[in-house]
Amino acid sequence: MQSSPAQSRHDEAGFGRPASTSTRTAVLAAAADLAVILGFAGVGRGFHSIENPVLGVLATAWPFVVGLAVAWGALGIWRRPLPVWPAGVAAWLGAYVLGMLLRAATGGGTAPAFLLVAFATLGAFIVGWRALVWGIGAALRRSRRGRGVSGG
Repeated sequence: MQSSPAQSRHDEAGFGRPASTSTRTAVLAAAADLAVILGFAGVGRGFHSIENPVLGVLATAWPFVVGLAVAWGALGIWRRPLPVWPAGVAAWLGAYVLGMLLRAATGGGTAPAFLLVAFATLGAFIVGWRALVWGIGAALRRSRRGRGVSGG
C-alpha cells in the first residue's frame, strides 16, 4: 500500500509527527541539551574546589553552550531536534568540537583526560536523552497498535 505525502512526512520525522517541529518541542529539546551541558559542567566543577560554584559552572559551560548554539543555528537542528541522527549527533559534536576549540583559544584546560571525559559524557547524554525519547515513543506506538488504537 502506497503512503500519502502527508504520511511520508510523518514517517520521515519519526514519532508519528509532521516533519516541521512545534516551537514548544524545539524549546524543550534545546533546554534538555542546555541542561546536559550545565549538568556536565556542574559535576565536573564539583571535583574542584572553587570559590563561587555558580560562576565556576558558567565558566566551564560557556564554550560548550556557544558550540551547541552554533550547531543548532547553523545546522537547523530546531527544525527536527528529536532524532538521534542527525540532530543528536550534530548537537553533541557541535557542542564538543566548538567548545573545545573555544576552551583552547581562551586558555581553558584541554588535558587529554578532560577531552575524553567530555566527549563521552556529552555524547552519552545529548544523544542519550534523544534515544530514550525515541524508545518511549516506539513503545507507545507498539502499545497503541497492540490495542488496536489508531494514532492520529
